[in-house]
Amino acid sequence: MKDLTPNRADLDPIEIASIDEIRALQLDRLKWSLRHAYDNVPMYRQRFDEAGVHPDDLQSLSDLAKFPFTFKNDLRDNYPFGLFAVPREQIIRLHASSGTTGKPTVVGYTQRDIDNWADLVARSLRASGLRKGDTVHNAYGYGLFTGGLGAHYGIEKLGATVVPMGGGQTTRQVDLITDFKPDGIMVTPSYMLNILEQFHKVGLDPRACSLSVGIFGAEPWTDSMRAEVEQAFDMHAVDIYGLSEIMGPGVANECVETKDGPVIWEDHFLPEIIDPETGDVLPDGEMGELVFTTLTKEGLPMIRYRTRDLTRLLPGTARSMRRMEKITGRSDDMIILRGVNVFPSQIEEQVLATGGLAPYYQIELYRAGHLDAMRVHVEALPDAADELSKTAAARMLSKRIKDVVGISTEIDVGDPGAVERSQGKARRVIDNRNS
Repeated sequence: MKDLTPNRADLDPIEIASIDEIRALQLDRLKWSLRHAYDNVPMYRQRFDEAGVHPDDLQSLSDLAKFPFTFKNDLRDNYPFGLFAVPREQIIRLHASSGTTGKPTVVGYTQRDIDNWADLVARSLRASGLRKGDTVHNAYGYGLFTGGLGAHYGIEKLGATVVPMGGGQTTRQVDLITDFKPDGIMVTPSYMLNILEQFHKVGLDPRACSLSVGIFGAEPWTDSMRAEVEQAFDMHAVDIYGLSEIMGPGVANECVETKDGPVIWEDHFLPEIIDPETGDVLPDGEMGELVFTTLTKEGLPMIRYRTRDLTRLLPGTARSMRRMEKITGRSDDMIILRGVNVFPSQIEEQVLATGGLAPYYQIELYRAGHLDAMRVHVEALPDAADELSKTAAARMLSKRIKDVVGISTEIDVGDPGAVERSQGKARRVIDNRNS
């Protein structure tokens, strides 16, 4: 793999500023953000008043713990524009969730918000090893999803050439990668596996392609998958983190020279880790739920937004700002099976560690009599698709899951291509317990 370590002279000065400088900037911006939300968003004024706190009560960063949380349902309850903090005519772009589980969550951006977003995605791309003049294949979905346009504007802000492919059309994805020879790709990790599969189908060596870095986000993925993709393409794979309620992609990003967890761009976002049960703030280094407060958002300020992502805050390494441990699960993705907490990422790690299996899986939950049960659907590699090999792989995977995760599972090893393919975010869990 190429050495893509950025030149420190190219970094934004705040990335390598002293901790004292960063904290002073955060405090100044946090005071503004609390006041902006209180003065302009009725829900925040009511919440703060009910909690007996006022923006003027914030004298230190630790005082933020006195303020109430914001939840995803708050966006749904105030659908569509009830949480906007500027007049409607100052909102120049809207994004929204799919709304498949109820009202969609709607987010809005002022021109300054869009400019900051582009700057932070460009910063993230630079941390990933990309440079002005590079070409980036953008396979994130365009439209109301924040991924496509968020990445697009950041690529252009970096001064790179964007290939606005979007998701799907896997054959064409490979054709364009082969013909346009991009330096980097932005894509969900599960869909990158589809692209890898297509390379093999058409007889192309993925290690011979031009890609030097893949920037993966929008869903949890494991270090095992990182190793799988890096080996397959002879390229770096780094993690980009974001969520639409806070901004979109580019809230945090791994540095290619360390790959030790995404660096949170703390000049724009203040992170906390809380106990998901009690809401108490936990010290850096302890595992808990990630909470974000925006420091510069004009259109949709978010105060102590509970992400449901589980991680821990770690000291800076390649940058002064804190990192977060790579997220491999969410509190609302957690499966409780006969009293054992299970995350899909734990199953993924065991699938990738089992010989003879392709890196695709889907978890099915069902009822076996009066008990909950789990079935893991996987598929054999083409050279291990005979019944004897599939039986051996199923036995080994079942043992790995029992030994590491602590639950008994049924394993269904299908033929190559049997597991549903992702066209964007993978559908990892199918819950048939009430069907």
